[in-house]
Amino acid sequence: MSPDAFERLVKRILRESGFVQVEVTGKTGDGGIDGKGIVRVGGLLSFHVLFQCKKYQSSVSAGAIRDFRGALIGRADKGLFVTTGTFTRDAIRESTRDGAPPIDLIDEDQLADKLKELRLGVKTEMIENVDIDLAWFKNI
Repeated sequence: MSPDAFERLVKRILRESGFVQVEVTGKTGDGGIDGKGIVRVGGLLSFHVLFQCKKYQSSVSAGAIRDFRGALIGRADKGLFVTTGTFTRDAIRESTRDGAPPIDLIDEDQLADKLKELRLGVKTEMIENVDIDLAWFKNI
């Protein structure tokens, strides 16, 4: 999947999760912002969210979180960072650093769980195998 396709996938996940006015803005010179949307809570509150997508096989560093935070300050209420990889411990700490706007993180495992939950391009099948231990029953 190309980075552009990954951004469109995240857009779809956010829409299916209840976000409105979701759009991908990612392009060269996007200031570290790949998209934006609005999440409504209980029909009473709404939060403007900017998101960043990284199609990685490795870990996202604290520096990437800091760069993203710098791009979103003053432009949104919340940040969301989605990766196909993982986050370093320092990146996780940086995302919730005191005195800085918090950034929610979605790693490869959470992304896979969300795709399964929303049934987006993923099918799950529960199979139960039952093996009968005939020797055990003979000894009764």
